[in-house]
Amino acid sequence: MNVFVAGGAGYIGSSCCEYLLNHGHEVTVFDNLCHGYQQAVDSRATLIKGDLANFDEIRDALEQVKPDAIMHFAAFIEVGESMKFPGRFFTNNVQCGVNLLEAAVAAGVSRIIFSSTCAIYGVPPSVPIVENMPMDPISPYGESKLMFERVLRWYKEIHGIDYVCLRYFNAAGASETFGEDHIPETHLIPLVIEAARGLRPCIKIFGDDYPTPDGTCVRDYIHILDLAKAHMLALTRGSGGYNVGTGIGHSVREVIDTVARVSRREVPVEIAERRPGDIPTLIAGADKVRQELGWEPDHLDLSSIVESAWNWREAHPDGYPKP
Repeated sequence: MNVFVAGGAGYIGSSCCEYLLNHGHEVTVFDNLCHGYQQAVDSRATLIKGDLANFDEIRDALEQVKPDAIMHFAAFIEVGESMKFPGRFFTNNVQCGVNLLEAAVAAGVSRIIFSSTCAIYGVPPSVPIVENMPMDPISPYGESKLMFERVLRWYKEIHGIDYVCLRYFNAAGASETFGEDHIPETHLIPLVIEAARGLRPCIKIFGDDYPTPDGTCVRDYIHILDLAKAHMLALTRGSGGYNVGTGIGHSVREVIDTVARVSRREVPVEIAERRPGDIPTLIAGADKVRQELGWEPDHLDLSSIVESAWNWREAHPDGYPKP
């Protein structure tokens, strides 16, 4: 298929493009490179530098490419920033997404796969989290993603655009070619790797008194190549929202211990106060995506996820070249 990937120069988008290309699809990346990197765009893909805030640029790109489907990764993702600057998140994550949908209608594109998040659920009443649970985000970031999911429902009803929303849990790991390089970095595994490499004095554990087996928060880490696999399957099957996770939880301490074991280095640790809004346990109930999309993760072992991230950072000690 001919796939138009908005935000394809970012962390997850770049690996998804690589996965699609490896499986015979044609890929065009549309990205303003605000948070992505040109070096993260697979050389087999076509890159169009453009901004979702500019409707004319999107419309022209879609009319030029004439894709069979759109994958939408472009978004602001930092939860803490959304609590300071909510307007930026609603503008970028909702209004710019509406621009993309309007351009899709104009160009006759009838399918979109949306990069959503488990943050739309807020504090779950129980775990694992399943799709029919209440959706009550606790941050503007999560709210912006839920708002766009609702927008998609109306574009299906009014314009006939089929959609799949993939609600990620904790994306992690790297392919051999593309990896994680955020500025600033906020994700646990790359932060622990930085501490192991001596690039930060320690890794802080924000609270060790949660109601979890070792007192630290538990999350469901999913390899980006397994996310890419779900996106590719969603090109031709499925409708609505799906949780995408392994269904296996790992604590902050487990992640730190795994990085230390994989890297064979000590990781200095400091215990800090809990952060407001941190939820003790988030684990995906992913039966629906397995049953309806035929998806199965290939990377269930935390060690293999961490090893892929470590190997990518060892091969790219400074990440991607910075402007």
